[in-house]
Amino acid sequence: MTRRLKIGIIGSGGIAGAHVQAYQVLADVDVVAVADMIPGKAAQFIDFWKLPSAVPFDDYRKLLELELDGVSICTPNVAHYQTTVDALRAGKHVMLEKPMSVTLEEAVEMADTAKQTGFMLNVGFQPRYDPNMTIIQDVVQSGQLGKVYYVETGGGRRRGMPGGTFISKEIAGAGAMADIGCYSLDMALNAMGYPKPLTVSAYSSNYFGTNPLYHNEASRFDVEDFGVAMIRFEDDLVLNFKISWAMHMDTLGPTLFLGTDGGLKVTPAGKGPWSGVFDGSVGAITYFHDVRGHHTESQIPLVDHKINLFNEKVRDFVEAVRDGKPAPIPGEQIVRNQAIIDGIIRSSASKREVTIELR
Repeated sequence: MTRRLKIGIIGSGGIAGAHVQAYQVLADVDVVAVADMIPGKAAQFIDFWKLPSAVPFDDYRKLLELELDGVSICTPNVAHYQTTVDALRAGKHVMLEKPMSVTLEEAVEMADTAKQTGFMLNVGFQPRYDPNMTIIQDVVQSGQLGKVYYVETGGGRRRGMPGGTFISKEIAGAGAMADIGCYSLDMALNAMGYPKPLTVSAYSSNYFGTNPLYHNEASRFDVEDFGVAMIRFEDDLVLNFKISWAMHMDTLGPTLFLGTDGGLKVTPAGKGPWSGVFDGSVGAITYFHDVRGHHTESQIPLVDHKINLFNEKVRDFVEAVRDGKPAPIPGEQIVRNQAIIDGIIRSSASKREVTIELR
């Protein structure tokens, strides 16, 4: 008989509900504890999601004293670092919501702690579980594009600014970059095998979020709603990154991979003011190449699927815990994603190019 895994959830905001639902569809997994720093909130969460055997905590450190196989960390961004480090040191595998952290230094220590303790740090990028993302990765890594020298990624919503904890620098660390930009970065970087970034030159603004005409919490909006950056990587590769929560435009364009032998254009799925970024699925994939000297465009057929990407992310984590496998999306890799976001923040603040220092 398979032993039932015991899972704790730290942070009981909106995204924690998605984690509970994903765990509930899996056999032999029990959510046995929930922690939230707001008194009474964990208990309310347990009642709402009908988790009668779960124990509520106001202090997540008390939750970590339990015998747990893993924890989902669903706190605001600013708490990711300390909560993750404490969970790993307490001997728990970690399923961490994106973004990984607020600063590069935090991300590095989190990854180092996972390595030192031998416990898994898995970062949640559910779009990777779309089979069409695998197609992109396969094409880029197959070599049929030749040497990829330029990549353009990002996206933008015409109107798609959240509120609450997302718009406070003190709580979120960053705005659109941390919320949706990390997805676009992961899609492009993962397709290329996560190359090492070297420098960043960036600009950011928040003209929409701070304007009461566009946001009803404008007075407390102090993160960026738009950002753009040029990132240089090893092996003479550059990436043009752009992201926006709001703009007077229908799109910031598709993701592009330019290679010496071919090119790939990837458009995000969805329509409407909240679409246009890669936090969801893929809308179209087009392969540009030459055949016998003639310009040729090939539409790559998309995989039509009904996969619940979020559930697959959690399932993969659970299977890795149960089978003793490495983290499906290891923190050690996502450090480079965080390094770019950290560089964008530093560059846009200093209004100059900055260097990324990585081992």
